[in-house]
Amino acid sequence: MSDLTTIILAAGEGTRMRSDLPKLLHPVAGLPILGHVLRAARDAGSDSIAVVTAPGASALQDLVRSLVPEAGIFEQAERLGTAHAARMATDAIAAARGYIAVVYGDHPLLHGDIFTAITARLDQGWDAAILGFEPDDPTGYGRFVTEGERLLDIVEHKDATAEQRRIGLCNACILGFRAEVFRELIDKVGNDNAQGEYYLGDLVPLANAAGYRVGYALAPADDVLGVNSREQLALAEGIFQQRLRERAMRNGVTLRDPATTYFSHDTQLGRDVTIEPGVVFGPGVTVGNHVTIRAWSHIEGATIEDGVSVGPFARLRPGALLEENARVGNFCEVKKATVAKGAKVSHLSYIGDALVGEKANIGAGTITCNYDGFNKSVTRIGGGAFIGSNTALVAPVTVGEGAIVGAGSTITADVEANALAMTRAEQKNLRGYAPRLRARAQQRKKAAAGKMPKKRR
Repeated sequence: MSDLTTIILAAGEGTRMRSDLPKLLHPVAGLPILGHVLRAARDAGSDSIAVVTAPGASALQDLVRSLVPEAGIFEQAERLGTAHAARMATDAIAAARGYIAVVYGDHPLLHGDIFTAITARLDQGWDAAILGFEPDDPTGYGRFVTEGERLLDIVEHKDATAEQRRIGLCNACILGFRAEVFRELIDKVGNDNAQGEYYLGDLVPLANAAGYRVGYALAPADDVLGVNSREQLALAEGIFQQRLRERAMRNGVTLRDPATTYFSHDTQLGRDVTIEPGVVFGPGVTVGNHVTIRAWSHIEGATIEDGVSVGPFARLRPGALLEENARVGNFCEVKKATVAKGAKVSHLSYIGDALVGEKANIGAGTITCNYDGFNKSVTRIGGGAFIGSNTALVAPVTVGEGAIVGAGSTITADVEANALAMTRAEQKNLRGYAPRLRARAQQRKKAAAGKMPKKRR
């Protein structure tokens, strides 16, 4: 395959989203829409990527730099149409060798193989190849006017005749050209249409008129779904999630209720993983083999090694590392902490900025007090230590190996290995005192009732 330069158009306003967040930064499976298109372009083997944004779109530009640092970034100062936007990538167009693909940036379900459908046509000797699809409802889409394998024209819906609007074959989101053909034609696109805009689709009749061969390729409708509204965003999320669920099950993961499991675009799962209903994965999660994740757990930015059990109702936040055969149980939260091999955090606990040693046992209601209002500090719990229920560990603090902390303690100083630490006040039992307390409570209740205003009859 020849060299491929991909120009991504990302300058649209996205007004139908009704959002302060730029449309292309809305996430699908945890990755912004534009991120999906960038990844598809890279997977397709693009040697060079250029992105055209609106002026001052710093958030979009920062995303591009973070995902594809070498990408060129260009700005479209005036929104005069798609061909005008593509023309802004002047340096990329001038330097391109082989093929140029122009793609719309609001198609999160694209993948590399869709680009390949276009470049394959160019490899076969076509001078241009445009991606099409057949939607259930073609309203609003540009229509393909064809003759056999040749594409003669793309007519925008607003400019189409009644007969042309009956065409079911529509323009999708990728236009491919031999680089020299694109350079020759892009400046010749005019704006004599209902919108007064410069349409990329007008390259097709220009290419035909110049004697070039223009073909087309077809893609499944789901792969080229564009996102212009919250409804379409939700539809794209649903399709993407279904793909991730199916891939997980094909690779040896058991989903007890697939429809209620939500993955991120980058979730990595081992074999023989069991995931119960209602589990949500945020970005940056890696799961080993033979792991059980119980119902209604939320996991983000965490690493879970082989044989671990999580949940139900557990939350793993970024930086959580659960080593082999560890357990984090119901209503527990772990943040930026390591729970070492065989250690247990079974009930109602918060472990943050901490190191929990091998086979340590953390009792119910234990809290690592890691924040003083200004700084985060670390709690270290040695291997084999036992932390009694309802313990507060005020960081920075270290509990040595094999130490025991009595239930209800507040630990503010280090505990030596194999020591017993307790900070509870001495218990006092006052014999026969309970009836006196009850009597006082009843008197207060009667007094309060006497002060209540009487209801009118």
